[in-house]
Amino acid sequence: MAIYNKKCCELNILYICYTSREHEIFCINPKLVWKHITVNAILITNEEIMSNVSYYTEEGLKKLRNELRQLKDIERPKVSQAIADARDKGDLSENAEYDAAKEAQGMLEMKIAKLEETLAGARLIDESQLDASKILVLSIVKIKNQSNGMEMTYTLVADGEADLASGKISVNSPIGKGLLGKSVGEVAEIQVPNGVMKFDILEISR
Repeated sequence: MAIYNKKCCELNILYICYTSREHEIFCINPKLVWKHITVNAILITNEEIMSNVSYYTEEGLKKLRNELRQLKDIERPKVSQAIADARDKGDLSENAEYDAAKEAQGMLEMKIAKLEETLAGARLIDESQLDASKILVLSIVKIKNQSNGMEMTYTLVADGEADLASGKISVNSPIGKGLLGKSVGEVAEIQVPNGVMKFDILEISR
């Protein structure tokens, strides 16, 4: 479910899409075009995005692997046991516990498959190769909304590490795309349904 309204605009929140990952942010505006950003040895291209290639920090990759291990080693056996227990209770045609366990198994396997797909396309970010003078993945950026003077600080991260509550926004979100490649003193223009939001780039750090 995508949310956008005037209040979101005032709070500098653009196109928040709530999914299975809380606070995950996606670009849902087809008019916005991904910029080809060369980060020394790292090239992030539209082709990589379309082929499900995503860049993660070492911490982010570790989190994904741990989550997958938990699902496979702990949750999968639990669901299998629940199915076996329900089956032992007799007639499967009127066995609500069995149906619920099978549904849970299907959802679990879908989640496992999605995580495996994500990890297959995951690439580790080499932070030593990043240009500290420009806004790139892992940049901590302080910006100011020209319309209301509000200042805020964001960290640009990969999709799987986005967490709005912690100030981490995806490089694939509209505001993330608008900030990428910018330097201190420049202005980022973010296209929104009722116009353009402009942000002054105040500071860039890591």
